[in-house]
Amino acid sequence: MYGVLTEDEKSKLREIQELINFSDSSTISQFGASAQGKIANFAETILSEVRAKDTEYVGRILTDLMLRLRDLHIEGFPGKGGRVLSKIPFVGPLVDNTKRYLAKYQTLSVQIMKIVEELERAKARLLQDVAMLDKFYERNLEYFKEINLYILAGNIKLTELQEVVLPEMEARAERSKDVLETQRYKDFVQLAHRLEKKLHDLTLSRTLSLHAGPQIRLVQNNNQELAEKIQSSVLNTVPLWKNQLVIAISLLRQRQALELQKEVSAATRELLEKNAEMLKEGSKEIAMEAEKGIVDIETLKKVNASLISTIDETIKVQQEGKMRRGQAREEIEKIERELRETILRIKEIQTKTG
Repeated sequence: MYGVLTEDEKSKLREIQELINFSDSSTISQFGASAQGKIANFAETILSEVRAKDTEYVGRILTDLMLRLRDLHIEGFPGKGGRVLSKIPFVGPLVDNTKRYLAKYQTLSVQIMKIVEELERAKARLLQDVAMLDKFYERNLEYFKEINLYILAGNIKLTELQEVVLPEMEARAERSKDVLETQRYKDFVQLAHRLEKKLHDLTLSRTLSLHAGPQIRLVQNNNQELAEKIQSSVLNTVPLWKNQLVIAISLLRQRQALELQKEVSAATRELLEKNAEMLKEGSKEIAMEAEKGIVDIETLKKVNASLISTIDETIKVQQEGKMRRGQAREEIEKIERELRETILRIKEIQTKTG
């Protein structure tokens, strides 16, 4: 049992055994409590550290970097899809679009370099965490060894209690038939039971400490992999992006020149075609107009017919007016005659009655 322990551990083991006093049952309750408290506090410390480290933040930065890099493509060159140079002046719009497109690259460049700075800081924090977790691992190993010594010392004392002390107390109680001796024996049986339960609790604490080791290493490995991923992105992805940016700008300028030439040719061809068509139409209209008289015969016919119609309608209106005036005179004469006759009848009636 002692062969695997160092001299310091053997000395510590003896000190721990002395903590268990069979005459004082309270020592069982406190046995190993300090070691258990260290492990519990240590587990909470690790949990707090893990909560405080937002590893998803690194993932978000890397994702943002990938999204920015995907925005760097030449297909979006603003010269396709419509004749922006169909109107004169035709050079300005394409030049402005190209400037805006190059400005997009410059903006992305600034954004990506800021992301790289954040990644560098994140990598530094991750590496610091790796060093911190190394200390946690060593401390957990110390706690594991300490709790193991408590379990070993407790098992030694339990064996002593079960194999030496309890048999002697049982034999003494049997011989003396003393009620107090019998009760004392039963108390020690309960003491042995409590010590066994305490050792079980300590074993659970040891298991917790045992699990903490691989957990710490797992977190360490994750941090290390993230740091290496960041380093790969900074050392490989970003330089590759810079190279592609140079190529993209060169291709952009080539396309700019090509698009300018295409638009110049298209505008020149369209201008010549339109001028030729306008010349043809203009010459035809001028020739036709030159062959015409001052007033054509059709116009004279229409004007003459309109004049005759106007005269006829005027005569007709005059005749109708003359006829209506004659009818009006006859009606007036009739009205006056009827009025005179009525007045005369009234005078005759007045004369006869007077």
